[in-house]
Amino acid sequence: MAKYLVIVESPAKVKTVKKFLGANYEVAASNGHVRDLPKSQLGIDVEHDFEPKYITIRGKGELLAGLRKSAKKADKVYLATDPDREGEAISWHLSKALKLDDSKMRRITFNEITKNAVKASIKSARDIDMNLVDEQQARRCLDRMVGYEISPLLWKKIKRGLSAGRVQSVALRIIGDREDEINEFIPQEYWSLDGQFHIPGKKKELTAHFYGKNKKKINIESKEELDDILKELSDVSFQVSEVKKGERIKKAPLPFTTSTLQQEAAKVLNFSTSKTMRIAQQLYEGVDTKGGLITYLRTDSTRISAEASQIAKEYINEQYGREYTSDVASTENKNKKAQDAHEAIRPTDITRLPAMIKESLSRDQFRLYQLIWKRYTASRMHPAIYLTHSIKITGGDYLFTVSASELKFDGFMSVYTQDEDQKKSDNLLLSSIEQGTDLKLKKFIPEQHFTQPPAHYTEASLVRTLEELGIGRPSTYAPTITTILSRRYVTKEKKNLYMTELGEVVNSMMKKAFSTIVDVNFTANMEALLDKVGDGSVEWKTVVRNFWPDLKESVDRAEEQLERVVIADEVTDVICDKCGRNMVIKYGPHGKFLACPGFPECRNTKPYLEKIGVKCPKCGGEIILKKTKKGRRYYGCEHNPDCDFMTWQKPSNVKCPKCGGYMLEKGNKLVCANEQCGYVTQKPKEENDVDTRS
Repeated sequence: MAKYLVIVESPAKVKTVKKFLGANYEVAASNGHVRDLPKSQLGIDVEHDFEPKYITIRGKGELLAGLRKSAKKADKVYLATDPDREGEAISWHLSKALKLDDSKMRRITFNEITKNAVKASIKSARDIDMNLVDEQQARRCLDRMVGYEISPLLWKKIKRGLSAGRVQSVALRIIGDREDEINEFIPQEYWSLDGQFHIPGKKKELTAHFYGKNKKKINIESKEELDDILKELSDVSFQVSEVKKGERIKKAPLPFTTSTLQQEAAKVLNFSTSKTMRIAQQLYEGVDTKGGLITYLRTDSTRISAEASQIAKEYINEQYGREYTSDVASTENKNKKAQDAHEAIRPTDITRLPAMIKESLSRDQFRLYQLIWKRYTASRMHPAIYLTHSIKITGGDYLFTVSASELKFDGFMSVYTQDEDQKKSDNLLLSSIEQGTDLKLKKFIPEQHFTQPPAHYTEASLVRTLEELGIGRPSTYAPTITTILSRRYVTKEKKNLYMTELGEVVNSMMKKAFSTIVDVNFTANMEALLDKVGDGSVEWKTVVRNFWPDLKESVDRAEEQLERVVIADEVTDVICDKCGRNMVIKYGPHGKFLACPGFPECRNTKPYLEKIGVKCPKCGGEIILKKTKKGRRYYGCEHNPDCDFMTWQKPSNVKCPKCGGYMLEKGNKLVCANEQCGYVTQKPKEENDVDTRS
């Protein structure tokens, strides 16, 4: 009998695939990549047309020796690494490392680890797709060039252990730009005005919202404007001038892509992007030998195969009824940059209900599988239908509006609902009001508001932004975020991402010296160009040849022109209370601290309290630049905890001329800390000209 060898990536797949294929197949795992560029050098021969120098990854020698033996005995070798660009490259590296003969070697892929999919892959075995391999090589070489050329410069100019990356540096810039927006944001006052009306014959009162005058929308921007409106409304009568009834359709959600799964898992399950991908990988590989529970997890497509869609339709017909089954499932993908290489993420078997397999899953595996199952099932279902009512109330020339909706048919929401679907409405009250009804005003409810700054990025919103901008690909979102967090360029508090002092320094240097590398449009265009390598329309070395000279020129220029950022070993007047030396400022993973220069004989350390030259508005003590445990900067009083003064924005010694309160620095402006006051002025010129950051 013929003997076949199948090589998969993960050891977790070995038993399952072996069971599906039978006794004539031996199944082994490569444990990921087996060859890579050397860590000790650039590994790309720039003098000889950028030829990469691949070596066996340390620790993989014995594994490869075992695979070579098995390959020699086999009549045919099937390379079954993951069905993506990276998996294609691993198969190619395996073919080189094992010196496989082309006639003996075939490439197979399966988007799900099920018996049918694995057996079908053998029947449709193919050659290695060198376009995908070349795309991976191009990405690897560009990433290596950026990392190995710029990172040593960061070590020299800032501190050792830092790193730059083609995608990570752009992600850092995006976070930094948002931080700048937030820090420079000046709140604007506005008012809302509600009217509470009595409806004849009803106990419950109706609250309507101010819209405008003479059918034109008006935004109330000050107390003076509000008072003028209230004055004009003081003696008018109110009447229902228009009643509209209708229906609104809420479409079923699209099935998950990598990006939307990460976003929804963050929102609903509070998972980080890396945790979502780790658990999804476990579900894909299968938690037992019955096979994988979900399809491949790295995808930017919302497409579902015709076969899977038909099975889902039959299941929904049977379990929920014909009226719940959508004839045209929602499959449009708004992401124009999607490669559509794989189906959306879905259960491999829709009849495998989460409750049925709960006992064989961990709590987190169950919760993520349930989320995927519900989303996919909902995507094949009929839209929800709402009855809508909207009413316009006229008082003189002014208009108030109120609207509500009532669920008429739950459709997909019988399976999958989101937070916004849970809101209760006053539709019952509105449905009984007719046009021409006279209303009696009970009272006006004015309320002052202030515009809010943009929200800090969370992991989920950063992933959404990266996807919208075309930066990175499904496989890179989680590693990119993990890297900037582990390097301590960014810290995470209550889901929000904040730039650390170290991140600010690195980002500032990257923007100054490598503006192209961290340019959003350049990076997005480069991603699109690399995708063209994958579809065979651009030669991979052309991309690398064009990229290298500009990068090299930027590095050489930065080497000469950039000054070293001194962030460590500054001598202070603080005396070490153990040995009497003047302590110095050191820079650790969490920022600056005081250390004795007598190390290792004297290991004394103290917190570094950096005064900013501003007096505390509460007690007159010195304001000190501080950091949270995770590295986020803030300003507090030296007398804490006796004085509880604290602010995220840098305070100024300038007093507000309008209310006498303290002012905050926001970009090149000073803003009164009291929002009710709202005084804003230009920062004094000397403060504008000097960068007072540490």
